[in-house]
Amino acid sequence: MLPIGLQLYSVRNEMEKDFKGTLEKVAAMGYDGVEFAGLFGYEANEIKEMLAQTGLVAVSAHVPLADMLEDIDKVIAVYKEIGCKYIAIPYVDEANRPGSPTYPETLKKIAEIGKKCAENSLVLMYHNHDFEFVKIDGEYGLDVMYSTIPAEYLQTELDTCWVNVGGEVPAEYILKYSGRTPVVHLKDFVMQGKEKPKKLYELIGIEDDEDVADEEAFSFKPVGYGVQDMPAIIAAAEKSGASWLIVEQDSPDKGNTELSAVEKSIKYLRSL
Repeated sequence: MLPIGLQLYSVRNEMEKDFKGTLEKVAAMGYDGVEFAGLFGYEANEIKEMLAQTGLVAVSAHVPLADMLEDIDKVIAVYKEIGCKYIAIPYVDEANRPGSPTYPETLKKIAEIGKKCAENSLVLMYHNHDFEFVKIDGEYGLDVMYSTIPAEYLQTELDTCWVNVGGEVPAEYILKYSGRTPVVHLKDFVMQGKEKPKKLYELIGIEDDEDVADEEAFSFKPVGYGVQDMPAIIAAAEKSGASWLIVEQDSPDKGNTELSAVEKSIKYLRSL
């Protein structure tokens, strides 16, 4: 099987309380590497040393698009020092999403960032949600992104949960981007019925609303505990040329903590 990393957003509250201790626990669970989602005030050299001590590989990092646009040189310098090979845009706000008037301009900005990353031996990726699966002239907004920006400047980081919620079969969609899928997000979930809840992003702490999403209608699960066909997804990732599988659970499900959820995920994956 491909090496398996953990998106540290999955254990963000633990990271905030004990950064190094959480890395040690993640390593002890059997993860090979990590993907960052913030550095919690630590310097790049400090994090590099912690990784060396735990044996974890710095696979990649989720960095807000606004941060990259503000100072891409600083972002590149920090994550190169840590040892990351990849940087991913984790999310795009509503004003700049597919279907918005500013989407074409957003794609130009992403392409410029990708070019800058490539010039500095880093690979830019885009991490999708489900809102990119809106149609623009009959084509998904996500596909428009990848057909507009050259592969040398932007690779995929397909989040298999959101691909599924967006209406596509994850394994098939991974294969569609064979050769452009260095990192694949393994994320499992359960959803009641075929209609997705209107309020999904409150569950992952991105958007706030008085009408909180119904966790009975939709819930993130440890990998192997939801509806996803993980063996098919992993086989597709391998066939597509992926280098890493990254576990992500946006929020722990009922009965689990952040740590117990990600431990269940790695135990399931190691059992395959």
